[in-house]
Amino acid sequence: MKKEKIVSIEDRIPKLKQARKKKANRRLVFYLSIFFFLIGIIVYLQSPLSHVKTIVVTGNSYYHEDEVIDLSGITKDTNIWTIKKEEIIQTLELNPLINTVTVETKLPWTVEIHLVEYERIGYIKKQNEYYPILSNGAVLSDSKKERLSGDAPLLVNFTQDNIFVDMAKELSELPKNILNIISEVHWTPTDKNKNVITLYMSDGFMVESSIRDFSEKMKVYPSIASQLEPESEGIIHIGVGAYFEPFNQEIKEEEIITTDGVE
Repeated sequence: MKKEKIVSIEDRIPKLKQARKKKANRRLVFYLSIFFFLIGIIVYLQSPLSHVKTIVVTGNSYYHEDEVIDLSGITKDTNIWTIKKEEIIQTLELNPLINTVTVETKLPWTVEIHLVEYERIGYIKKQNEYYPILSNGAVLSDSKKERLSGDAPLLVNFTQDNIFVDMAKELSELPKNILNIISEVHWTPTDKNKNVITLYMSDGFMVESSIRDFSEKMKVYPSIASQLEPESEGIIHIGVGAYFEPFNQEIKEEEIITTDGVE
């Protein structure tokens, strides 16, 4: 039989002491690391290192980046950990040109402000100058133009604010391909219906419709216009149904176009 090697207690004590010393050193290093980490955080929070150094603004077209930053209240002395996003969002969304806002903080010192502005849907003419109209009905008084650029329709004779706002909302919900071919929108109310409007289209046709549910009704326009001869002169009536009325002529049965089956 092999004899088992017997290790005396005297031989084991130095090894046990060494193991305990290593364990104690590791524990000391761990606690010191936590200590210096916390000290580093405190120094960072109390020093300019935690101040905002970069502010990024996206989605702005009506305001310069510096104007948006001024409105937000954020400065290069602002501590990134003290930024109150909800307050900034509420402040910016009070602006009539801004629809929605999101604010993001990215460590160590960057703030991003993302804007969604109200869309320009038309123009209004005042004293031979043209002012952009936004989808919420706001008029940009600081962005006047001497001539129309043709990128949105001209709204004419909208003398009542509530009617004007309703029309702006409907235009904002209109498909782009249809909005882009509307040259002018005239408010032409009657004694029986104050919502009547007359449109002048860039393809040469006229349209009579109603402000109520206008964005839905006008979706059939491309299909109707495609069935008419380019030289046709008259008005396309779009309401519950749709038909073409030639100028100075009686409506003939074959000239009546319904929207049945049109998507």
